Amino acid sequence: MNTKLCIFDLDGTLINSLYDLADAMNYALQKYGFPVHDREKYRFMVGSGISVLADRAMAVPAEIEKKEAVLANFNDYYQVHNTDNTVPYEGITELLDNLDNKGVLYSVLSNKPDKFTKQIINKLFPDRKFAAVIGKRDEFPRKPDPASVNNLISDLGFNSRDCLYIGDSNIDMQTAKNASLRSVGVSWGFRPISELLESGAQHIAEKPADILNYL
Repeated sequence: MNTKLCIFDLDGTLINSLYDLADAMNYALQKYGFPVHDREKYRFMVGSGISVLADRAMAVPAEIEKKEAVLANFNDYYQVHNTDNTVPYEGITELLDNLDNKGVLYSVLSNKPDKFTKQIINKLFPDRKFAAVIGKRDEFPRKPDPASVNNLISDLGFNSRDCLYIGDSNIDMQTAKNASLRSVGVSWGFRPISELLESGAQHIAEKPADILNYL
């Protein structure tokens, strides 16, 4: 197929943000007396947005006031420290160069709050012309609900046949399936290949350049 638009997940797909997410949540947890977690354990906590991340990290049901306090402190810390350790994965810059050369547009759709999604893209990819950069907004439910990706595609004047969805988790593969999009799961992200395949990934990319084979 002739792909006109690549839709990328952000965390675990374009960027390795695991340690900054972990450090921000551990900071908030520690401040309110909750146990902290090894950074690597956050691989299976992230992906469904900040509210769900807090639920998973707090481990036990907590009063809503405590959760709101943890989230507020996470947000304050992450606002300042969201690119302390976060970098694009090796090969991503070259992949975007190739998409530019081929005239294929690219966008970001994340469950990360919209303000952080835009902030990080602006910091790490300042010279890139993304067709759209969208994070979690109140008007749409989080992925894997297809409403946000369908809206993105419609706003850019495309249809599902024009698009390729790329991500690193079951959430991403389910999003693609729910929106009738072709999907590529990436092996370098936060989740194992087995999860991607079990969730319906149509292709697996071992490195960013592999994505070019599925356009």
